[in-house]
Amino acid sequence: MAKIRVLIADDHPIVRSGVRNELAYAGGFEVIGEALDGDQALRLAQELEPDVLMLDVNMPGMKAIQVLRTLKETSQAIRILVLTAYNDPGTVIGLLKAGADGYLLKDEDPALIPEAVRAVSRGKTWLSPAIPGEVVAILQENQGTSLGEALTDRELEVLRFLEEARTNKEIALALQTSERTVEFHVSNILAKLGVKSRLEAALWAKEHGFV
Repeated sequence: MAKIRVLIADDHPIVRSGVRNELAYAGGFEVIGEALDGDQALRLAQELEPDVLMLDVNMPGMKAIQVLRTLKETSQAIRILVLTAYNDPGTVIGLLKAGADGYLLKDEDPALIPEAVRAVSRGKTWLSPAIPGEVVAILQENQGTSLGEALTDRELEVLRFLEEARTNKEIALALQTSERTVEFHVSNILAKLGVKSRLEAALWAKEHGFV
């Protein structure tokens, strides 16, 4: 299978290195370029036409939201995954409205990076677990995305385990991942479905035919 071509735009070398290493470890990705500011991010995205642009929000030069809008108008095939430390609803909603396909917080488990990139490359929406539930409603309103469709493939797997009343430890063993990563997935599922507990998520899945 062809590798997913990724352009990383972040002005911090440590962040770029960390993202690059996670993608290399996961396999199936090719980092085709790195941008240090907004202007370079736009130029390289237009020249290289990556499958996914990982875009930091707070960089020198052109604002991230301008990069987003320009690319969505001129290079609609490029999927854009926002990479940021900002989690306030106003910023999240503004970037999603501007055309972001995913929103990854920098304080997440680094193991989630490949999953997020892979999801947006396939046309899915990917949101970090800590994103407020109200954002999901905005996403539905603007993109016509159902709650079930907003879940990633891995989140659907975890949801099925929740329906079986599995513990995080049991799910982690089954998926060969860490308990912390499972916790992120569960939090993300609850936020996207707008429910408050694992039981409510399992009941929602049954009612809507997802398990």
